[in-house]
Amino acid sequence: MKGLNTLTPADIKNWAHDAQANASQGRVIRRIRLLADANPQWFAVEIRCETGQSWSLGDTTCSFPLMSVIKPFLLLYLLEKFGMQVFEWVGIEPSDAPFNSLEQLIADRGYPRNPMINSGAIALTDKLPGQNATDRCHQLCDWLNQTAGCQLKLDEAMLASVRSIGREPNQVLVRYLAQQSRLRDPDVALDTYEQICCLSGQVADLARLGELLAFDRDLINPHHRRTVNAIMLTCGLYEASAAFAVRIGLPMKSGISGGLVAVVPGEGAIACYRTHLRSL
Repeated sequence: MKGLNTLTPADIKNWAHDAQANASQGRVIRRIRLLADANPQWFAVEIRCETGQSWSLGDTTCSFPLMSVIKPFLLLYLLEKFGMQVFEWVGIEPSDAPFNSLEQLIADRGYPRNPMINSGAIALTDKLPGQNATDRCHQLCDWLNQTAGCQLKLDEAMLASVRSIGREPNQVLVRYLAQQSRLRDPDVALDTYEQICCLSGQVADLARLGELLAFDRDLINPHHRRTVNAIMLTCGLYEASAAFAVRIGLPMKSGISGGLVAVVPGEGAIACYRTHLRSL
């Protein structure tokens, strides 16, 4: 693979063509109505380099909810707030079970396997600073916007759609986490999780978030950055993580809305959005 700084517009167009062709094998998520209603032809990509150079292509003005793509940045935020104490609340081990597996959580006796699966992210939202779910979401959003220079905001309509149907798998996880004394306030934890997953932006915002993990910055502890990248590499694509780590070798995180961010350590970040995307 070429270094990001050596890419040309022709390279980007060729990659985008291949990505769109591969995405046609996927499917639009159906259980959240507003995601199901999204235009399945939307596609956008942005690549940002340490040098400040950037490339973008496609429907770059489309806004989309980050959904599970928020998880590595939730982890980064809490590492910056609490340090490695975070791993008293959640593990670092990969899982070959689905992202919302209750069976995996039971086997692990309520200690979430890693921060990239739903149980792990919910356990971490319980530790976010803030007086209530809305305050916690706002504090995280403000920190990301200030630190990364992005413009995320809560999509209230998407949040209502998330809350209207399909909450049961996460509610089951929350109940079990509470039974195992892993949550201080189960209702607030779930509410917070749903809100942060509905933080929305454009592909440029996602690329700027990726830059937080791509190279050293004065605002981010380098050890925390490397820690998040390592967990993304081994866990960011759930049970497909190992295959992608061998094939591609980059820390990556996907979300059911069609967002994907990949980190090229020391060079930059690649963000893309495609509604017609295989759910990972």
